[in-house]
Parts: sequence; structure tokens; C-alpha cells
Amino acid sequence: MTLEEVITEQASVERAAQCHGACLEEVLLSAQDNDCLTVGVYESAKIMNLDPDSVSFCVLAVDEDFECDIALQIHFTLIQSFCFDNEISIVRVSNVQRLAEIVGDKAGQFEDAHCLLITNPTDGSWEDPSLEKLHLFCQESRGQNDWLPEVALFER
Repeated sequence: MTLEEVITEQASVERAAQCHGACLEEVLLSAQDNDCLTVGVYESAKIMNLDPDSVSFCVLAVDEDFECDIALQIHFTLIQSFCFDNEISIVRVSNVQRLAEIVGDKAGQFEDAHCLLITNPTDGSWEDPSLEKLHLFCQESRGQNDWLPEVALFER
């Protein structure tokens, strides 16, 4: 592979990452507007336990400050396992603060934005094309043995 091919491939990967980040941001805002967003590790675990069929998508976020939090890592492992067993699309983001900003954490209302779940409304009235794009991204990633794809969230 030539240097030009490597640079072109890297640029393509960066554009795709920006696209997926924008899709994720759109989906989170839309899910929040439609009351289909659950924020927090414990709240997400409750939803997964009570109504696992309603869960459509999962977002896990970790940054350097929380990588040593053993309890959080155990919860992440259990949530990932649940998602894999139930064929729920799941992505990882590395910027918890940006994720909290997207879902509206202006007054510290979401101290625990490490896990977000997007659920399907009971009446089935909400569909989002960006969510479908993210599902396809996750499916393609699994096809390449990347079981927990990462999506980059960019500052605005």
C-alpha cells in the first residue's frame, strides 16, 4: 500500500467517524424528544431487566477519569453481554462530558451519562433514519469482528 493510499484511507475513516457521530447526536436528541431515552447505568439496567424487548440501541461512554472504576467496568461488561445476547446494537464513545452535553446536562442532572439506552415507544410511532444508519454501522462492524465499535463525538 502506498503512502497516498494510506492517507486516502485515513481520510475516509475520519469522514465516516464524523458521519456516525452526527447520526448518534441526531438519534439521541430525537429519542429524548420522543421520551425514548434512558440515561444512567442503573436506570438502563432496570429497563433491560423489566422490558428487554423495548431496548433498541445502547451507548456506553468512558473517559480516562473512569477507566479505573471497577464497579463501572463490571456494569459495562454485564450490559455488553446483555446487548450481545439480545442482539441490541451497541457503540462506545470516549467523551462522557460531550455525551452529557448532548442529552442536556446543563445543571448536572445527568451525573451518570456513562450508559444511554434508546427504547422503542410502546405505540411504535417513532422511527429515525439516523438510528437505522447506526444499526447498519454496528452490523457492518460485527461483520469485521469489531463487536464494540467506537463513535467519535466532536465538540461544537
